[in-house]
Amino acid sequence: MHFISPDLETYMAQHSQKEPELLRELSRETHLKVIQPRMITGHLQGRLLSMLSKIIQPKQVLEIGTFTGYSALCLAEGLQDGGKLHTIEINEELQTIQQKYFSRSEYGQKIVTHVGDAIDIIPTLKPGFDMVFIDGKKADYMKYWEVVLPKTKKGGIILCDNVLWSGKVTQKTESGDTATAVLKEFNAHLAESKSVEVLILPVRDGLSICRVL
Repeated sequence: MHFISPDLETYMAQHSQKEPELLRELSRETHLKVIQPRMITGHLQGRLLSMLSKIIQPKQVLEIGTFTGYSALCLAEGLQDGGKLHTIEINEELQTIQQKYFSRSEYGQKIVTHVGDAIDIIPTLKPGFDMVFIDGKKADYMKYWEVVLPKTKKGGIILCDNVLWSGKVTQKTESGDTATAVLKEFNAHLAESKSVEVLILPVRDGLSICRVL
């Protein structure tokens, strides 16, 4: 769900940094070949991820939910020399398109891909992430948070996507709707947490920006 009118979104895109050609090609191929292409990050949110990464200049980035690799390429734009981005995707069938565009990018050598369940993989990674982007299975957001927070540096930034969930977080949760129930719990937990400062932005389907204290 987009919370800004299509006309305003078009205006914003036209008056923001242009979408890099490689990412435009990736978006086009994703929409042609991949199920649920709307899951791709897209131009405006991608430029926001890029901008935040360039401001933070992270040494180590962690991403949960690679999908076809659009957001990973955006986050990699701000990496320091010698920096690495670890990205985790549970669907191994997406590797072909990911690697196609990673290999064509100037940032490809900085991206380390992992295939499997992030909840199992993250505990095996070294701590010290400066920046984290959570965009995996919504029903697992609380579990992701539990394993991600100890791996993130103080002062580090954790971004969480889809936290407004098409506005469902403001409505009565339907029976069996685990994703919405977990996101409500997740948002409440972050708002009350003494471990982070949090701000929710109405970007795309809602993006939380958390600074680790």
